[in-house]
Amino acid sequence: MTELLKDKVAIVTGSGRGIGRGIAMLMAQEGAKVVVVDPGSELDGSGGSVAIADSVVDEIRAEGGQAVACYESVASMEGGEAIVQSALDNFGQLDIVVTCAGILRDRMIFNMTEDEWDAVIQVHLKGTFSVVKYASILFRQQRSGRIITFSSTSGLIGNSGQANYGAAKDGIAGLTRVAARDLGRYGVTANSIAPSARTRMIGAVPTSARQLRAAQGIAGAGGGALVGDADDIAPFVTWLSSDESAHVNGQVFYVTDGLVSLLNQPEAVRTINKEGRWTVEELIKVFPITLGVDLYNPAPAPPPT
Repeated sequence: MTELLKDKVAIVTGSGRGIGRGIAMLMAQEGAKVVVVDPGSELDGSGGSVAIADSVVDEIRAEGGQAVACYESVASMEGGEAIVQSALDNFGQLDIVVTCAGILRDRMIFNMTEDEWDAVIQVHLKGTFSVVKYASILFRQQRSGRIITFSSTSGLIGNSGQANYGAAKDGIAGLTRVAARDLGRYGVTANSIAPSARTRMIGAVPTSARQLRAAQGIAGAGGGALVGDADDIAPFVTWLSSDESAHVNGQVFYVTDGLVSLLNQPEAVRTINKEGRWTVEELIKVFPITLGVDLYNPAPAPPPT
């Protein structure tokens, strides 16, 4: 190992299992002192076991690294503040924040309940803000820091049955771009990862749901099979957390297996323009042969009866 993160202190939320665990392990191997944050909840947010975070801490220590467990939930501002305070209490500083924590409550939008919506938004979107907000206070004062959030193609592109998850993940991408602008002048960077990997969370989506979506012609985000493992995401996140990536700020990356892609910022694809306001009649004629050419419908309507 290169000890790329020697003398750094990192918080990794949701690091008891899956992608977060792989990141925590690799960061520790690269010299970071790691706060392993995980309340040990089930995928729907219920329950909790401290043994989940403790086991990762034990593994890191067995390899000669330094780590402590934190069982706070990211879903409240008090929890976010306590997570940041845990880094200060145990290691005296904070340099890196990685926000992997998440839950799933998949449901087609016409069946989704308010509780299912609120729970996912609270953990993913508010849970990113709750930690990043308190970390950013420190980072601004010390004029350094790395923030790596987790978005998803479910939000950036769209995935059927995940209105809550997709909204949260697209919101996280927006939050990250704004944080990059707010904090960049202080030597702090904020970037986001849209990962694709075989994880416990992805595996929880029933095969029947996937088959139903396919039978109805509903395209999934990404458009292909998952090829990567959870640990495949860790190397790029670790590099992005280092001093080597100081020039990278406000970006979103798709990461899977051996692939890392820089995703484009929202931009105009095609434009129509005229002097004055468009009329409805003009749009009826112009749109289909200009902006509407080759538009892709992810869920085609049934044929007329």
